[in-house]
Amino acid sequence: MIRLGLIGFGNIAASLLELLSENLDKELEHLTIFCKPEYCSQVEQKLQNEYTNIALDFCITTNIDDLINSKPNLVVECAGHNAVEENVIDVLSSGIDTVVISVGALSDTSLAESINQAAIQGNARLILPAGAIGGIDLLASLKKFGDLEVSYRGIKPSSAWAGTSAASNIDLNAISEPTTIFSGSAREAAQKYPKNANVAATIAMAGAGFDKTKAELIADPNATANIHEYTVNCPLASYTIRIEGKPSKGNAKTSATTVYSIMREISNCIGPIVI
Repeated sequence: MIRLGLIGFGNIAASLLELLSENLDKELEHLTIFCKPEYCSQVEQKLQNEYTNIALDFCITTNIDDLINSKPNLVVECAGHNAVEENVIDVLSSGIDTVVISVGALSDTSLAESINQAAIQGNARLILPAGAIGGIDLLASLKKFGDLEVSYRGIKPSSAWAGTSAASNIDLNAISEPTTIFSGSAREAAQKYPKNANVAATIAMAGAGFDKTKAELIADPNATANIHEYTVNCPLASYTIRIEGKPSKGNAKTSATTVYSIMREISNCIGPIVI
């Protein structure tokens, strides 16, 4: 049985618990949720009303040390870039494998190095799930050969860019055709659009790196899906992958497939077969 820790309890975390409750053969031994104080009562009520069968025991805390002391086998971060910076180093250095959803946070070179050192110090693994994109296994394999050319395009409905810097420069409600809102490196994309460019960051981490991976972000008023497309060229192989993922419930910025990717990582940690 697994002891699971969650950092954050937004749309992704709630969807993950729903998926776990439907697919786990046995209840979790323990579940610890680390969240902000203002959300504690809401999280507790949701657990008691909807997920009473997911764990034999659970606790909700606002202290990261409580999460660490609950001795989880695995921690999943699903609370944004700031949560990675503020909490993941402590978790990894304590020897706990950690799944980071907000991959774009690693575009900060200093933070990425600190996290790497924490993982080494704690003899723990930083796990970066594929999220909303596919083919990461092949891309990571080709990285070992080198000489990669990688370009990424992210196309999302106009509403997915609300609240971003794009909304300050473009009237998202007025555009009638696909409009490029960003073109540059994956590092710039991840830092400028932290909630929308985690796929670009994942591709960069797996392949050519943040500065050598080209990224283009597009607002499309006619899009009904979050479209992720990337092209890879190298002497060993050339390919293009395009995935049209439905937006998750309640959050147009995130593809629904992301939570299934997290579920896969959990299954690989506890199951007899890893694939």
